[in-house]
Amino acid sequence: MEFSVLGTLTVTANGAPVELGGTTQRAVLGYLLLNANQVVPISQLIRVLWRDDPPSTARKMVHNSIWSIRRTMVSPRGRAVKLATQPPGYVFRVDDDAIDLFRFRRLVRQGRQELNGGATERGIDLLRQGLGLWRGPALADVVDPAQCWSELAAIEDERLGAYEVCLESELACGRHRELTAELERLTAAQPRRESLHRLYMLALYRSGRQLDALDVFQRVRNSLVDGSGVEPGHDLRRVHELILRHDRSLQSDPDRPALHT
Repeated sequence: MEFSVLGTLTVTANGAPVELGGTTQRAVLGYLLLNANQVVPISQLIRVLWRDDPPSTARKMVHNSIWSIRRTMVSPRGRAVKLATQPPGYVFRVDDDAIDLFRFRRLVRQGRQELNGGATERGIDLLRQGLGLWRGPALADVVDPAQCWSELAAIEDERLGAYEVCLESELACGRHRELTAELERLTAAQPRRESLHRLYMLALYRSGRQLDALDVFQRVRNSLVDGSGVEPGHDLRRVHELILRHDRSLQSDPDRPALHT
């Protein structure tokens, strides 16, 4: 049985989709999968699902959802899946590799290790494999954006952090021209994430587009000042200054070949 949370919530058994229940059942399952192999208290489930305004039947609704999930999770041979009651709540026991989130984390961890060991191409390939598991925002069809589960914010930050490590490594290998379109999309979706904008500015500058790189700095500065009243941080300002000076330190290492995906 395979579980996918990096996008819409899906469950498959032997490659065939498993029919899931209604909104509450899907939310309970999604939250248990984010915290797989850990005890999740009933009170925590209620708080996550209904925040400060749970219905009087909230505990019963959670119990009913657990009962329905248990009926649905018929595990094929060789893949252990068990939704157990363990005070003060429940624990969803499942092999890590059965959940795409945990496979993503494993690939990112391995990719970072390869990069730290000097195996750049292998490291980038592992990071790209992990990022390729994402099909959209985590639990996109389950969680109302207004709910803002803290777990989902942390997972999104993991995704962006992995992207930055991957892109930084690829830029160091001279792939600036190939990465500009991807960085343009990422920065458009994250208008205040300075670390992504720094990489975008580097890619543009190394592609001979100094004015475009400076324009990126001005846009993110305007977004920060208008939205929060703060100036860009040191790293972004430093790259801006170096671009203005055409500093040679901004160039990628010419002795390192460009990588291929």
